[in-house]
Amino acid sequence: MIPILAAFQFLTIFPTLISRPFTSREMGRAAGWFPLVGVALGFAVYGVNYAAQLVFPQTVSAALTLFAWIAFTRAFHLDGFMDSCDGLFGGWTPERRLEIMKDSHVGAFGTIGGILVMLTKFAALSSTSVLFPSILLAATLGRWVSPLVIYAFPYAREDGLGFEMKRSVTLREVVLATIMAGAVSWLILGWLGFALMLGAAAVAFSTALYAMRLLPGLTGDIYGAITTLVEMLTLVAFTAIRA
Repeated sequence: MIPILAAFQFLTIFPTLISRPFTSREMGRAAGWFPLVGVALGFAVYGVNYAAQLVFPQTVSAALTLFAWIAFTRAFHLDGFMDSCDGLFGGWTPERRLEIMKDSHVGAFGTIGGILVMLTKFAALSSTSVLFPSILLAATLGRWVSPLVIYAFPYAREDGLGFEMKRSVTLREVVLATIMAGAVSWLILGWLGFALMLGAAAVAFSTALYAMRLLPGLTGDIYGAITTLVEMLTLVAFTAIRA
């Protein structure tokens, strides 16, 4: 149970039975359970949307849903995406890019990127006709790709939580996460769900390869950016699906 609790404590604000700092080994094992966190997050976010639609029109419900999505995750991945935008597009050398990404201040690239992502998510949430599957699969696949890129790509720094997780994530966590994400994808959409999984993996690896052109390795911010992009594009993909 410890890796599961560590995954929930790390990725969400949901209360857990144990609240303490977890070791790097425990955090590495937790990565295999990230898709399970995505499933729970998907149900929680859809619950907010369902309750909101009892009172408000669809657009207001979509805005409240997006607010809940960000709040439940402490804007964790969105913050990483914004920092990545600042670093990757605002620096001229790998060292400068890493320095910018470590800075807690948000610059123009991060602000613009964050606004565009939230606008796109809002548009998708307010226009899709299959809301529950889109939310559930977006949250699940967004967290499935994290252990994939953590395992597959080097880490840019030699310290920090991301580095400790990188050292502890093994092929076992990747397989476990893939089995869970695959089961959810199949139950929701069958073969089309597997196609969306392949698309999510393609987005994740393409983003990671682009970052590797500009940095000596990935960072925790890049992990968050990849999760955010996969969530957004999965929601967008569902707008083309008719109930």
